[in-house]
Amino acid sequence: MSVTRTLALAAGGLLALVLLWLVGMRDKGSAVVRAQRRLNRDHLNPRQRGSAGVAGSTTSLVRHTGRRSGRTYETPVDALRTPDGFVVAMVYGRGTDWVRNVLAGGPAGVRHDGTEHVVTAAEVVDVADVADAFTPAQRRVGRVFGVREALVLRTRSGQET
Repeated sequence: MSVTRTLALAAGGLLALVLLWLVGMRDKGSAVVRAQRRLNRDHLNPRQRGSAGVAGSTTSLVRHTGRRSGRTYETPVDALRTPDGFVVAMVYGRGTDWVRNVLAGGPAGVRHDGTEHVVTAAEVVDVADVADAFTPAQRRVGRVFGVREALVLRTRSGQET
């Protein structure tokens, strides 16, 4: 087999995997989403925690309390500032532990751009209801990934979480 044919087959296989992953990400209950969440939880999030929420970072850090354990957890997210708090596109849907913990009403906070914010209320809304919080590019990416919901976090600033 020629090198060109081998490269073409490899590229085709890679494209098929990317498309399979993308289709799987659109189905919030799929094995692809579960695998991606595990990868983030076990490998990517621990690396982001050190820089998430610090001044100049594009990633924020949500601190939340476990529903059963009472433990404090920290989850890096892309939180966008709004006049009364933040909005987070729910790429994996509402079934993630951090979203369930925040919605359960335990103590929660957001560290964003070096400032701590206490979460005073949280609610899941249709992403169309908060579309103005996202740039056109973010809205396009959200549509590709099938993001239909966002978490609205109402906060007050400068308080300990």
